[in-house]
Amino acid sequence: MRDTAVQDYWQNYVDGEWVDGGAGRIGVVDPATGEKLAEQALADAADVDRAVSAARRVHESGVLFDLRPVERGRMVQAMGRYLLANIDEIARLLTLEQGKPLWESRIEIEGAARYFEYYGNQAETVEGRSIPLGAGYFDFTTHEPYGVSAHIIPWNYPLEMTARSLSAALATGNACVIKTPELTPLTNAYIARAAEAAGVPTGAVNVICGLGRDAGAALSAHPGVNQIVFTGSVPTGIAIATAAARNVVPCVLELGGKSAAIVHDDADLDAFMSDVRWGIYFNAGQVCSAMSRVIASERIHDELVDRIAGIAKSLSVGPGIDQAEFGPTMGAMVSVAQRDRAEGMVRSAEAEGATVATGGRKLNRAGAFMEPTVLTSVTPNMAIAGDEVFGPVLSVLKFRTDEEAIQIANSTEYGLVGGVFTRDLDRATRAARRMRAGQVFVNEWYAGGVETPFGGYGKSGYGREKGREALWNYVQTKNVAIRLRG
Repeated sequence: MRDTAVQDYWQNYVDGEWVDGGAGRIGVVDPATGEKLAEQALADAADVDRAVSAARRVHESGVLFDLRPVERGRMVQAMGRYLLANIDEIARLLTLEQGKPLWESRIEIEGAARYFEYYGNQAETVEGRSIPLGAGYFDFTTHEPYGVSAHIIPWNYPLEMTARSLSAALATGNACVIKTPELTPLTNAYIARAAEAAGVPTGAVNVICGLGRDAGAALSAHPGVNQIVFTGSVPTGIAIATAAARNVVPCVLELGGKSAAIVHDDADLDAFMSDVRWGIYFNAGQVCSAMSRVIASERIHDELVDRIAGIAKSLSVGPGIDQAEFGPTMGAMVSVAQRDRAEGMVRSAEAEGATVATGGRKLNRAGAFMEPTVLTSVTPNMAIAGDEVFGPVLSVLKFRTDEEAIQIANSTEYGLVGGVFTRDLDRATRAARRMRAGQVFVNEWYAGGVETPFGGYGKSGYGREKGREALWNYVQTKNVAIRLRG
C-alpha cells in the first residue's frame, strides 16, 4: 500500500519552474516493501537541452560569478541551513526511497549540509597569484568558472553526493544541471527548494531525472556543458568520459572500489569491530569506499573472523522507517535486483571455494533485504576478491608477511581507499606509502571528513572531491601578463 504521506507525483526543476518530463514518468519503489512510493517526471533530450540552456544563460550573464565571493558563499551556506531546517521531512522521504535506516538518513542530510557549509566558507579563498617576470611586467593569475557544470548522481547517497559536487561548483561561480538517479530521485527536489530559499539566481540550479541512456547520455554529450562530475559504475564512467572527450570537456569520475583493510596481529581488535560495523554494513554496504575486504594476519585470522561474524549477527535487518534511533540496525538494499546480484555473487564465491561464515542469503520477507554477510577462505584470484559487490558482503583474506598484505591489497583494478590497522607507526607509514589508493586510513576506517581530498587510482576514477583540492575541478586558470611602459 502506497505511503499516503508522500505526494503522488514529483516534477523536474528547470529554470526556476517545476515541469513535467518529455519521457513521461517512472515509478519510484520503496525497497522495504516492494510497493510503489510515488511517480517521478522523466526528462528527455529536449528537457536536458532546456536545462543546459538555462544554466548557460546564467553563466553568460555573469549574475553568479560577478557576485562578491563572500555573497556567493553565503548563498551556498544558506542551502545547507535549509536542509537542516527540514531534516525530519527529508529524512523520512530518503529512507522510503532508498531503504537505509532513518537515523542513517539523518546522517546523510547532515553530511549534505556540511558540504554547503564548508564550500560556502571556501568561496572567498579561491585566489590567484602574481608571477615575477622582471622589470617592465606585471603578471598575475585568476580563476574563472568553467561555466555549465553537469552532475550525474548515484542512487546510494542521492542528497549527499549532489551536495558534495554542487556546493563546490556554485561556490566557484558555475551554473549547474543535476541528473538525479532514477531509483532515488525524490529527495533532490529539496536541493531545488534549498536553492530557491537561498536566493540562488534562477537557472543556476536545475534538477532533472531521466534514464541514463536518454537524459544521462544527452547531458554528458551536450555541447553546452563545460564540465562533468559523475559517481557510479566503471562502464558508465567510461561512456560518460568518452562522450565528454568528443567535446573536449573535463570530467571528475568517482567510480568503483574494492577497498581493503590490512589488520596486523598488534591491532586493537576491539576498536576494529566498530570500523567493521561502519565500514561494510552502513547503508547495507552500498558505499563506494566500503571496507569490502579484510586482509588479516594469519596469527589472528580465526579470532578476527569469529568477532566480525558476531558483529554481522548482531545487526537487526528490517524496514529503515522503523529504525529511528542509532543502533545495531541495517535497512533494505536499494532494489530487489541489486540484492539478488549481491546474493548471486556470494553463491558464485562459494562455488569457487569460499566459505560463508554468516549470512549470505536474502531475507524471507517482502522487500530488498539481505543478511549481513562474512566470507572466509577467500583468495586473491577469486572473483569476489576483485569485483565490487556493493552490498553487505565482507571477504576475509589471510596474509603471512607485510609484503604479502600489500600485494593482496593492491591486487585489484580499483584504488579508491585502503586502511591499515596496527600499533606500529613505522609499519603503518610504510603501508600507507605503498597502498595504491587515493585515501588511506590508519586505525580508523572513514577517518577524515569533508576537509580531506577523496578520489581514486586506477579504475576507481580520477579527479578529487572534498577538501580544497576539489575546488580546482570547477575553475580554469587564466594568466594575465601586462607590459608596463614608461
